[in-house]
Amino acid sequence: MNFNTLEYLLFLPAVLALHWALPHRLRWMLLLAASWLFYFWWEPVAGLLLAAVILVTWLCGLGAAQARPPAARTACLTAALAACLGCLVLFKYAGFLARLAGGSPAWRLLLPAGISFYTFQSLSYVLDVYRGQTAPERHFGYYALFISFFPQLVAGPIERSGRLLPQLRRERSLSRAQLSAGGWLLLAGYFKKVVVADGLAPLVNGVYAAPGTAGGPGVIAATVLFGLQIYCDFSGYSDIARGTARLLGVELMENFQAPYAARSVREFWRRWHISLTAWFTDYVYIPLGGSRRGLPRQCLNIMAVFLLSGLWHGADWTFVAWGAIHGLYQVCAVLAERRGGPPVPQGRGLDVLRRGATFALVTFAWLFFRAENMADAWTLLSRLGTGWGAAEAYLPAARQLPFVAAALACLHFLERLLASPAPSGRKTLAVSALLLAIGLGWWSSLSGGGGNAFIYFQF
Repeated sequence: MNFNTLEYLLFLPAVLALHWALPHRLRWMLLLAASWLFYFWWEPVAGLLLAAVILVTWLCGLGAAQARPPAARTACLTAALAACLGCLVLFKYAGFLARLAGGSPAWRLLLPAGISFYTFQSLSYVLDVYRGQTAPERHFGYYALFISFFPQLVAGPIERSGRLLPQLRRERSLSRAQLSAGGWLLLAGYFKKVVVADGLAPLVNGVYAAPGTAGGPGVIAATVLFGLQIYCDFSGYSDIARGTARLLGVELMENFQAPYAARSVREFWRRWHISLTAWFTDYVYIPLGGSRRGLPRQCLNIMAVFLLSGLWHGADWTFVAWGAIHGLYQVCAVLAERRGGPPVPQGRGLDVLRRGATFALVTFAWLFFRAENMADAWTLLSRLGTGWGAAEAYLPAARQLPFVAAALACLHFLERLLASPAPSGRKTLAVSALLLAIGLGWWSSLSGGGGNAFIYFQF
């Protein structure tokens, strides 16, 4: 089931009504049933894989906590790693590995929705139990709900057991503040996805579907707009997930904090897909040694993390290249920091320049992320120097300027409303305008026969 479908618009109110009507002791059963209906409705067969991962990691977590010999505890951790990473390799990377070996896969398996997210959430639980950082969840129902909680099941945020499980267990009540905050997050998320992201998709897709015919202005415009599209698409999903959870009395972590306002690429990654950045930091970068084993090892660890992050997003060399570019950005920042030098000058004008430079660096990397393959990426790069003298090359981008300017203004307005509640009059007007824009965007997308799938569903 997709957030932006008619089925979900009927599903959510029904779940909310039943959830708040039931006594606390029965709510976990309803939410678990709703979560499995949400997932099985979409991919019935893939639901069996989700159930298997939940069962195996729950048993491994109990074993890692209760087993006395260290070897037995390690065996439980190894079994969880093998189950989760094995599923990822089989369903996501088998074809990529076969191509690396010079052949082609004998079969092609359908990628289960959300597999990269729920396997990482399951792994973090077992690793935390193994390290003694969290107690094992002995109630299978609550553990199954923790892994399959429908608002964040398919595309995160990747929650930790120490944060989400206690919220699912405790008795909850819905306050007016929660209702207002959840409603605003839903409106913001749907506006970002249905109006902005889906509205930008045609121009972006037009350039990237035919890279050999695009001119330099078109490539740059499409890549910049893709940066805006993927932000609105993914943060829109996160807002809808957080808003849905808030209406159920649960607080999910914030996954985005105005990433394009960052003044460095390092800061960008503290603001973008925060849950994944934290996961790789805690479970890959620090165990590899982090910055504790000298500069060369630190640089190697950084590159390893970003290459793995690229592969996590997709089994293709384009994602590896995207991760490598961001890894190089980070390594260069570390080397510059170690060299020292005079204090960095401050000022509003310099901040604007730093934000612009960071946006340019991040946008350049998006070209590889969006390209269908490496051949297309090189073609797009080779087209950057063409078409600058032809007036018609600027027309597609020029036609989008009013829409982009209006979208950015609305997003800024939304962020301000979410950060600081507006007076009731402004809020009523904003709600009306948002609902109208979302309705028009939804109608336009459906009438055009376009697909509305969230971009991160493919990961």
